[in-house]
Amino acid sequence: MIQIPKLILASGSPRRAEILRMVGWPFETLAVDIDESRLAGEDAAAYVERVARNKAAAAAPKASTATVVGADTVVVIENEILGKPRDGDDARRMLRLLSGRWHQVFTGVALLNGETSRVAHEVTEVKFASMGQEEVNWYVETGEPNDKAGAYAIQGLGARYIEKIEGDYYNVMGLPVRLLYRLLDSAGGSSPTVREDSSEISN
Repeated sequence: MIQIPKLILASGSPRRAEILRMVGWPFETLAVDIDESRLAGEDAAAYVERVARNKAAAAAPKASTATVVGADTVVVIENEILGKPRDGDDARRMLRLLSGRWHQVFTGVALLNGETSRVAHEVTEVKFASMGQEEVNWYVETGEPNDKAGAYAIQGLGARYIEKIEGDYYNVMGLPVRLLYRLLDSAGGSSPTVREDSSEISN
């Protein structure tokens, strides 16, 4: 058991804050505004790790000596990376693409405390149920898909369309708790499972 320091969550996401409250870890939120554009040729793992790292770095100057956590989530299907939909039509396109198929959810997590930096990512496999056009339209009209990677929320109304999941549920929500715990453990010097500023995690 490690002692969890007070965290600064570099995010305005209510879902990530909900997860930290649920596990009882002390934290404050500090929303940041950064460029989240994907670089040419950047794969999903590199992309979410870079954005998570940049979020943490943007919050760090305002966080004094606190431990800063940055996170970023995307959905991947057939090598297409889905972030948040631009509008309702884009949300419908994403849902039609996911309908009846498996996809992957990638979340990058970065931990920054002074000169100490850790970054890694988690991947979860999700099977979406088939959706008719009326269901797609109804779901988009609820507004829930608007600010969600892949245009759905596994913890919300979108749960009715999730058939199977393989991996970390909280990763799909946007913050893999076990990975964050391992990063915190590693930063404390007691675990070799996560290397400094590395996306590789030993099993």
